[in-house]
Amino acid sequence: MSISIGGAPKPAAPVTPAAEPAPAAAPAPVKPVADSKAEEAPKPEPTPKAAEPPKPKAPAAPAALDPVSEEVEAEEEMLLDEHFKEHFNVIFIGHVDAGKSTLGGNILFLTGMVDKRTMEKYEREAKEAGRESWYLSWALDTNQEERAKGKTVECGRAFFETPKRRYTILDAPGHKNFVPSMLGGAAQADVGVLVISARKGEFETGFDRGGQTREHALLAKTAGVRRLIVAINKMDDPTVKWDKARYDEILTKLTPFMKSAGYNPKTDLVFLPISGYTGAGVKDRVGKECSWHKGPSLLETLDDMQAVDRKINGPVRMPISEKYRDMGTIISGKIESGHIKVSQKVMVMPDKRQCEITAIYGENDTEEQSAVCGDNVRVRLRGIEEEDIQPGFVLTDTKHPCRSTRIFDAQLIILDVKNIITAGYNSVLHAHTAVEEVSLTQLLHLLNKKGQKSRAPPKFVKKGQACIVRLETAQPVCVERFKDFPQLGRFTLRDEGKTIAIGKIVKLVDSTEANTNN
Repeated sequence: MSISIGGAPKPAAPVTPAAEPAPAAAPAPVKPVADSKAEEAPKPEPTPKAAEPPKPKAPAAPAALDPVSEEVEAEEEMLLDEHFKEHFNVIFIGHVDAGKSTLGGNILFLTGMVDKRTMEKYEREAKEAGRESWYLSWALDTNQEERAKGKTVECGRAFFETPKRRYTILDAPGHKNFVPSMLGGAAQADVGVLVISARKGEFETGFDRGGQTREHALLAKTAGVRRLIVAINKMDDPTVKWDKARYDEILTKLTPFMKSAGYNPKTDLVFLPISGYTGAGVKDRVGKECSWHKGPSLLETLDDMQAVDRKINGPVRMPISEKYRDMGTIISGKIESGHIKVSQKVMVMPDKRQCEITAIYGENDTEEQSAVCGDNVRVRLRGIEEEDIQPGFVLTDTKHPCRSTRIFDAQLIILDVKNIITAGYNSVLHAHTAVEEVSLTQLLHLLNKKGQKSRAPPKFVKKGQACIVRLETAQPVCVERFKDFPQLGRFTLRDEGKTIAIGKIVKLVDSTEANTNN
């Protein structure tokens, strides 16, 4: 078959003269030209009918399909060549004052993304403000409020590169009041770094009930962060002094909880002793001060992590995390599926507004011609106004737009609730970058530990139970079934500053079906 594709038309001619009935075969290819049926139609008609079965145009069909698949493969190869370094989005999570921003700032300095002069400037300014030990965090905490209080408020973003990979740091706020910002960051992350303070008293405060260590680890898992590096930070502190007993104590308390949150300690977790302030164990391995740990450094561990499976040729899905006006409409977010190019026609859902990409900006504000799934980018759009876009909207391609709905069925696990939940319960839905008010309209099934559904719908659900429910949002949201697009199919429900439940979408319901059931 492969030989006939190379020269299908020419070898056919030599074969026909070889057989004597060549005169009958000769008119067959010319048959389409015989448009005038008046003269030759009655006589040659029987001959072509006999000649046509031996000469079906079967090879022509594969030949027409082959270029399509070759074109797709060629495009994927070209995009992989352009973006030959894999891009990882890393979120830094943990309790307040665990040292997340300091660690992130030191990574930027050690990888050469922030030069020595800038860091010395931050150090002088921090010293003048009486915050000398905070200067490293100022590389990520850029606004005055964050610098004055020493607390991250928004999910900071920065970029660094190693010889093997490109990384975007997502620095999540640790305070419980800013969990929604943390959720928005976790939705864009591929891997997480859970920063734990080893200082006496600080680990206990973060890990005990009410601390953010537990909630952040759980929310990261819900948001799709499958692997966590648990960085035991501040090991150089005078209360710790790289003590192995303290490190082991933290691991003993932490491991059972991480297991209950859904992480497999053997495959999903990596524990590392580090000092974000001095840089020990961050880029280079820990030295003599920590002779009992011989493992890789933090950056080596990130580089050695398994590659993420990307759908480069899938439908375009880019949840919008922020938007603003700057010589046109600019949106930013992480491409979850597919790839985009300059001059491409796209659609913003759920409003179905068509527009065109005029520019793509990468991590270092460099202008790119294309971007693939996994990239965190800013995109300039033509044909749509900034006020017509909201965070939580999704940029999609015009052929396979994202689904938008107000009603869907989901599998819920109730994590924390004061008493019970019944139909009519209201809370706030966090799905990818979207935040929307939601009402639980129906309790459909209770699930047992084996995942089997109850026949009769339950009257109520309580903490620790799993169930299938029907949810209805106030406004249309862009979501997909979990099995189709995991990043657009998982969500959390929050109420009164607490995470009430985590869930995944099993079915999108249209309004007509919902009305029939009601």
